[in-house]
Amino acid sequence: MNAEKINSAIEAILFANGSSVEPSRIAAALEISESEARDHLESLMNEYQNSSRGITIIKLKESYQMVSVKEFAPQIRTVMDLRRNTPLSQAALEVLAVIAYNQPVTKSFVEQIRGVDCSGVIGSLTSKDLIEEKGRLELPGRPLIYGTTENFLRCFNISSIEELPPLPEDDSDEEQEDVQMTVEEVIEQATAE
Repeated sequence: MNAEKINSAIEAILFANGSSVEPSRIAAALEISESEARDHLESLMNEYQNSSRGITIIKLKESYQMVSVKEFAPQIRTVMDLRRNTPLSQAALEVLAVIAYNQPVTKSFVEQIRGVDCSGVIGSLTSKDLIEEKGRLELPGRPLIYGTTENFLRCFNISSIEELPPLPEDDSDEEQEDVQMTVEEVIEQATAE
């Protein structure tokens, strides 16, 4: 299969799948090496980003997904009659930030940092598919541990957690407020769409 046919096949796979697909699955389907599949995926991503199309390809951790371009979200919502999600509460923003920057974490870890019960907020974030259970700790009671999801990455338009803004090294209140505002603004923007 020539490069053009491989790219076309990858587009068809990403479009038909609707969710993210790992390069290994694409490689197996097209009978090519995984590194070759990655090269084609990166090439397609660049091609989409350098053209004025209504769709693009994004990378989420180690998988790829075809999505609509963010600037057309209002028109898509109108056609699909989608309502805006209610913005996250201050408590939800704080819990999401604690989990995103410290994952994987237990509910008790989050509660220790915040100083209040977080059961309801964790349930809400889980139902919004921003966090998920990542397993259990090998401790008495085997507490659940939580981490962010691919949907979290998609909402923030980032490929991995490493792209989150860095936390300040200095404990100065002013710097902490700046980082907190940055995280809150990104979360509100992501959940408002």
